[in-house]
Amino acid sequence: MTKDVIALTQKMPDPLTVLAGLLSGGPDKLVGTTGEDAVVQLCDAEGRPLVSIEAPVLVQVEGEAERLLGATPPPVPFWWTEARATTGVGEAERLAGTFSARLASLSGGSAWPPEAARSLAVVDTDGVSVAPTPAAAQPAVDVLTDKVAVIIQDRPVVAMTAWLSDAFRAAANAELGLQIVTNPGATLSPAVRNSLPGWPSRWVVQDERDGYYDGLSGAVLRFQNGLFAPIEGPGATPEDARTPLAATFQEVADTGERQLAVSFRTVHPADDRLVLGGALESVWRELTGEPPAGWGTAEPANLPWSLRGLTDLAHDRAPDPTWLVVVGTPARPGLATVRINRTTAGIEEDITLAFGYGPDEELPLDALPRAAEVLATRHHLQSMLVQLRKARRDLAVPPRFEGPGVPLAFVLGAEEVRAMPGDRARRTPLSEPPVQLGPKTRPALYYPLPGDPSDLSGWQDFERLMRHLKGA
Repeated sequence: MTKDVIALTQKMPDPLTVLAGLLSGGPDKLVGTTGEDAVVQLCDAEGRPLVSIEAPVLVQVEGEAERLLGATPPPVPFWWTEARATTGVGEAERLAGTFSARLASLSGGSAWPPEAARSLAVVDTDGVSVAPTPAAAQPAVDVLTDKVAVIIQDRPVVAMTAWLSDAFRAAANAELGLQIVTNPGATLSPAVRNSLPGWPSRWVVQDERDGYYDGLSGAVLRFQNGLFAPIEGPGATPEDARTPLAATFQEVADTGERQLAVSFRTVHPADDRLVLGGALESVWRELTGEPPAGWGTAEPANLPWSLRGLTDLAHDRAPDPTWLVVVGTPARPGLATVRINRTTAGIEEDITLAFGYGPDEELPLDALPRAAEVLATRHHLQSMLVQLRKARRDLAVPPRFEGPGVPLAFVLGAEEVRAMPGDRARRTPLSEPPVQLGPKTRPALYYPLPGDPSDLSGWQDFERLMRHLKGA
């Protein structure tokens, strides 16, 4: 298991400050760097990693420490420095806490969690050494089998941090699943939920009554044959496993909170002058009245919103794909994940976006057709789906049942409408005709759907529409 300790400081921890923090664990060993100087790792005499310290990140976005840690940071901009300790080995957790406390003391700030960073005492580091390069280069994994990599997390919100993103990539490259184990009070960031691949990857929640269960499906789990997998209930057959659901997963209450979810794809002609991110910014402005607050390649989102910065990063990474997270302000919770790919059709942006609303807040439903029209006429929209769901305003994903969203609208881009034979796109089996967006000679079409979160029959209408559009 690993223990994360984070220093939030006003000043950048310079090399001398980092060295002082490391020496606070004892002066008998010095430290080297690995991973292009981005990670410092200490190991014991047997080569087991004790503490990994990542390069400080300058966070220039309000609300990220509160969203991900529940902590009060210094005013932005501030520096975020993570230390990950292997709690199963000796003094590793105390060493990480001592390091972070000394860093906060010297650079002005605080450490999270407070109880892990109280001691500034010297820790006995006999037998501690610098990690060999192969070990330091690997993401932190707590259990590794021939089927999955298991990571145990003790954070209030499991976020798509740089190291977790590395773990996702490493597991995929090794053709392994990734299983994240948390305590029952933890939640997932939507960025992690949206990125979690299918079986055998899963979110595993510790539970007093049932042992372990899947935080997204509620299935009771056991660690068997090298991975966490559902147990079979009474009367199970090969065709029907009848997996029991954890009682904790089913304990839900309707708070009146809701989420508006928008997923869409744009396809731009490849052009050196192309500016990316404009489609997301347009939707964000139409639905909230303001642009996104920040973005980054991991969480916390550390950079102020910038179309030019986003475009330059994607251009530098091409032809490899680019994955990004985009966040809103604390006053209007919003989070999007963006995947940019270069394909034979051009430059594709796949975007999944959600905004959270309290029970007394009005949703901007009247702005949806206008947002769709902006995408269709200015940003080469291919398709768009809007959903409404009963879910938390803060967008965090709890280990409890949350009902599926219901479709509010589907939008077909102008090129896709033009490619449909005859009047197929305009004459549908739905009771309400589509709304035309953009110029009459080259319109996109907006298909309204019922959108009642207490009635899932809207998905039947959506499936009928999809079958019709596909000519099935």
